[in-house]
Amino acid sequence: MSLKMGLLGRKLGMTRVFHDDGTSLGCTALEIGPCVVTAQRTPEKHGYAALQLGFEERSLRHLRRSEAKLFEKLKIERTPAVLREVRLESKDVANFEVGKVVKAEEVFKSGDVVDVVGVSKGKGYQGVMKMHKMAGSVNGHGSHEFFRHGGSIGCRLTPGRVHKGKRMSQHMGHVRCTAADLVVVKVFPAQNVVLVKGAVPGPAHGLVFLKGSAKNVKKYIVPVLQVETESKNPMKASKKGQTST
Repeated sequence: MSLKMGLLGRKLGMTRVFHDDGTSLGCTALEIGPCVVTAQRTPEKHGYAALQLGFEERSLRHLRRSEAKLFEKLKIERTPAVLREVRLESKDVANFEVGKVVKAEEVFKSGDVVDVVGVSKGKGYQGVMKMHKMAGSVNGHGSHEFFRHGGSIGCRLTPGRVHKGKRMSQHMGHVRCTAADLVVVKVFPAQNVVLVKGAVPGPAHGLVFLKGSAKNVKKYIVPVLQVETESKNPMKASKKGQTST
């Protein structure tokens, strides 16, 4: 488990960034934060160390009376619409007071390796050909209404049942998944936008959680250009047809 700070946000869509050498890099634009600290979890009282973060805002008429009284007691003006907890070290929890607003520029910077948690796009109920990439049946003489079926699933008398885990038609997508070890390309403090290398699960405007990577890995965004040194060998392929002076 990653015990690093993270923030809630929304996925805006994909774009690309051009490097100085002309190459482009596919990135995902995320609108991260600002998030407000709504509660602290300490090992002495709760058994673990964490922060409860609130994101976006909702109307007071959509709150229960207990929630409205709680946020009023905490003196939080913006009533958060989404609440999530992020596990941290005990010493790091004390750095974030209740009511503090945390922005993306305070947590992330270019070059950081992060994990993005989101809910993948829902595809509805799908058959075996789209769900499991099965080939289907032969569309020839003798085949009848079995072109996109999964084939036989029976096991005869022994064991007399269908084995668990059989690849069959089912609901596809709309599951919580994590894109691990992505790299922060650029942070725009004024717009609260973070550009992350690669793809992020979920549709546009979907809720995401950006957090420091659980693995201590190093990745390079811009590839290092290898300058080829000029060869002094007159018989090299690149020197054919040229006469030495």
